[in-house]
Amino acid sequence: MDIKFTAEEQAFREEVRAFLKAKLPKDLSEKIRTHRQLTKDDIIRWQKILYEQGWGAPGWPKQFGGTGWSPIQKAIFAEECALAHAPGQLPFGLSMVAPVIMAFGNDVQKERFLPRILSADDWWCQGYSEPGAGSDLASLKTRAERDGDHYIVNGQKTWTTLGQHADWMFCLVRTDPNVKKQEGISFLLIDMKTPGITVRPIQLLDGSREVNEVFLENVRVPVENLVGEENKGWTYAKFLLGHERSGIAGVGTNKAELRRLKEIASTEMKNGRPLIEDPAFRARVARLEIELEALEMTDLRVLAAVQQGTSPGPEASMLKIKGTEIRQELYNLIRQASGPQALAYQPEAIEDPEADYIGPEYALTAAPVYFNNRKITIYGGSNEIQKNIISKMILGL
Repeated sequence: MDIKFTAEEQAFREEVRAFLKAKLPKDLSEKIRTHRQLTKDDIIRWQKILYEQGWGAPGWPKQFGGTGWSPIQKAIFAEECALAHAPGQLPFGLSMVAPVIMAFGNDVQKERFLPRILSADDWWCQGYSEPGAGSDLASLKTRAERDGDHYIVNGQKTWTTLGQHADWMFCLVRTDPNVKKQEGISFLLIDMKTPGITVRPIQLLDGSREVNEVFLENVRVPVENLVGEENKGWTYAKFLLGHERSGIAGVGTNKAELRRLKEIASTEMKNGRPLIEDPAFRARVARLEIELEALEMTDLRVLAAVQQGTSPGPEASMLKIKGTEIRQELYNLIRQASGPQALAYQPEAIEDPEADYIGPEYALTAAPVYFNNRKITIYGGSNEIQKNIISKMILGL
């Protein structure tokens, strides 16, 4: 299906393509293309390149140093970056805590934190989930007790993505245990160098250690690091989750991976013919492509409505569910197309292109990528929770 964009939008797309061709480092795009792990320096390097271009914060208003782009422009930028195999921007500062600070923080907090997020001088992580508070986030137990001009924080956070690199953590804490659980939560900004913080890595199914447990023991946090009002953190948390889910459909990423799947299936053979010509496999690819086109159309309709001034509601949940399900099936088909060569897990070969490995590069990472992306239907609010939101807000159940 040919989707029509305005002349201005198409000109913007060409501008983005030209920038990526000129400025995207080849070593970074190759790492993304082959699904190799980015280092902290890789992510910061790309953010600083975007920052120098004036594109460091596609979702921010101009008054805070952002691009002021329309929703359609942001979608075009994200798609072209994905198709060019550009690294994703770190979301925790740019698209999670920054909008909260803009909306609810005071002027001192805006001046202190926003420029350093934009320039990648500060790396942020998210302190939301706990061992007993995942989808039921309001059940969190981490306590913050007022002691003069500080809060004393004690508790544990888990699944803290890339927390091992973080300079700061935005954290939900319980400041009043005697009220309804949603009404006793506050939103704190915590310096990760503060004494009493311990970060412990969690090894995932694919062997990576991108997530962590974070233990807080008598951590002293200045009251000036409270965002908004005490005990109003649940409002800010829901606001943040809305921003986290925006763009989570990942249309551009799905398009790039669909292209990769077709290339692999055209290379791999079955019964003497390319796998893509196998009727059963070809039908699965075709069905996935149709679903992706429908997702893209739905995403653009939502973005067009946002551009006219409306706010996405349960539609964001619909996009999150379908986008993550499509991506998981894409990685499943890539793993299957790679055949028996995808069975062996060789992390040393993944991290070292010169390592001794027999087989195509796409087979090397097929299984780890498949396993790692089992998480995407869980983070940002599990798909089961998203279905509850849809049933309540659309169907009235």
